[in-house]
Amino acid sequence: MEHDDWIAILDFGSQYSQLIARRIREQKVYSELLRFDTTAEALRSRRPAGIILSGGPSSVFDDNAPQCDPALFDMGIPVLGICYGMQLTARTLGGDVRPGEVREYGHGTIQVTDHTSIFRDLPEEISVWMSHGDQVAAIPDGFTSLAETSTCPYAAMGSAERRIYGLQFHPEVVHTPRGVDLLRHFIFDACGCGGAWEMAHFIKTSVAAIREKVGSEHVVLGLSGGVDSSVVAALLHKAIGDQLHCIFVNNGVLRYKETEQVEHMFGNTFGMDLHVVDAADLFLGKLAGVEDPEKKRKIIGSTFIDVFAEEARKLGNVQYLAQGTLYPDVIESISPIGGPSATIKSHHNVGGLPDDLHFDLIEPVRELFKDEVRELGRELGLPDPVVDRQPFPGPGLAVRIVGEVTAERVALLQQADVRILEELATLPDHKDIWQSFGVLLPIQSVGVMGDSRTYENVLAVRAVSSRDGMTADWFKVSYEVLGRISNRIINEVRGINRVVYDISSKPPATIEWE
Repeated sequence: MEHDDWIAILDFGSQYSQLIARRIREQKVYSELLRFDTTAEALRSRRPAGIILSGGPSSVFDDNAPQCDPALFDMGIPVLGICYGMQLTARTLGGDVRPGEVREYGHGTIQVTDHTSIFRDLPEEISVWMSHGDQVAAIPDGFTSLAETSTCPYAAMGSAERRIYGLQFHPEVVHTPRGVDLLRHFIFDACGCGGAWEMAHFIKTSVAAIREKVGSEHVVLGLSGGVDSSVVAALLHKAIGDQLHCIFVNNGVLRYKETEQVEHMFGNTFGMDLHVVDAADLFLGKLAGVEDPEKKRKIIGSTFIDVFAEEARKLGNVQYLAQGTLYPDVIESISPIGGPSATIKSHHNVGGLPDDLHFDLIEPVRELFKDEVRELGRELGLPDPVVDRQPFPGPGLAVRIVGEVTAERVALLQQADVRILEELATLPDHKDIWQSFGVLLPIQSVGVMGDSRTYENVLAVRAVSSRDGMTADWFKVSYEVLGRISNRIINEVRGINRVVYDISSKPPATIEWE
């Protein structure tokens, strides 16, 4: 999708590159990560309002140090280099870079020496986040120093005439409190962006693009009930109506009453063409006696493909397959630096379809981050319980039942899960929980209920906070709420007589148990 004013971010491998894109989008300006070696010609054809060169792990002195196309500095488009991007800018334009005598990493303070341009209205001293070994020793002709530290004479540099700037620190991280102001000055003052990119605009342009691409053809979507596929369904339905066909597969390891909720929401409320396949017995039959987590995943994945393909064939000639691929998945799959490309997560794909089913892909939210997808869902009229839904594993409850999966054990976990979520929802900070769920353990313990001894199941409760699922900390649930969860499960769910709370963080543990 093309945009009237947007910022191109050339990615040199910084761990913060995605954060730059997010910060700019928060200002209602579209931004997109591109490979570091994107040519000036390719950039010119897409007409960005500005270019940001990200930081990165390399040194400009490395033999294979990644380079940008030098011609991009002569396009008349504003450029902002961050960390490695600043060093590359200085070196390319005739300045000098030297290995730093002291590697600066962490909190620092800069003194602003020039309050024009991107440092307009900012104080004399600013707290910043440094992460560099090399530093600029001499700035190119026509540039001035904008800020300094006691060990770094050029903490920032700029040429107001050429609208090219460099920052030796990271303005995109929260540890640089005034960093957003610097980015705002660059994107609005230097680049002249309008700040008109918002979800209503995204919906309008997406609907037009989908209609143009699909024409009179039809689209099939594997609807899971999760946030991504639900939002994709709502967006496609708005664009092409009954040309969209959703397939929902009940694999027998879903959340409590998931099938009924999906049928009500998408079939009744939205009036979509929804095909519900009840394959619970098929899946559970194939899972019988299987305890190995990876085998469970493979069985569920391959069985899903078989069921989905069989239902898709009934639809006749459908040209497009829709997927809920998100921007982080796209970024991972084209990772330009630092090891092999990660593949798009398999649970976003209906991969491995039989040869007789040839679909063209349509991925209408591939430009969006997760929080933007949630915002899009609200704009499309999806209710909060759908939009705010926690991530749910592709293999469902099968990886939350340690050991063999049976219909009885699924029912036990579903009932326990409902009570966990109900009680955690009473916490004032419950929206800070990334994921919360129960794990049914393959052990039994002795208990006493009434006058009788019991020998029943143990349930572990898991709740974590996280920004992106890559790392996670166990959530500090009050003893009072933990007590209510335990009492309700033991008293109301026949078959569980002991509840424990998982206080492991990721790493070293994972969020899911399997």
